[in-house]
Amino acid sequence: MAHIQQDHQESAMGPKQIWKVFFILLALTALEFFIALGLVHKGILEKGVFVITVYVLLTFAKAYYIIAYFMHLKFEKSGFIITCASALILLTYFVALMYTEGAFLNGAYNTYPLWPNP
Repeated sequence: MAHIQQDHQESAMGPKQIWKVFFILLALTALEFFIALGLVHKGILEKGVFVITVYVLLTFAKAYYIIAYFMHLKFEKSGFIITCASALILLTYFVALMYTEGAFLNGAYNTYPLWPNP
């Protein structure tokens, strides 16, 4: 029985699918480099909330492809997927909280004369 399940997982991820996912990850990485070196570094875009949001979304897209295909999460049962997704949601919530807390502290330290922020 275990041998049948192993064959099913191996057949779901053939060389054609691996190359497809590889080129998708390559395109996402190339887009990140283009934004960083072609647009932000040349001064066409300013590094701000928009660029950081684009970086985070591209990173999440790359993380999805890596987790789904190379860690074979796409081929798992839905209970395991829900468990991993809930951890991802909590992690995203934690990052958002740290971002807002950091923005608050940045503003608070700028107004306090003991710790000048250059």
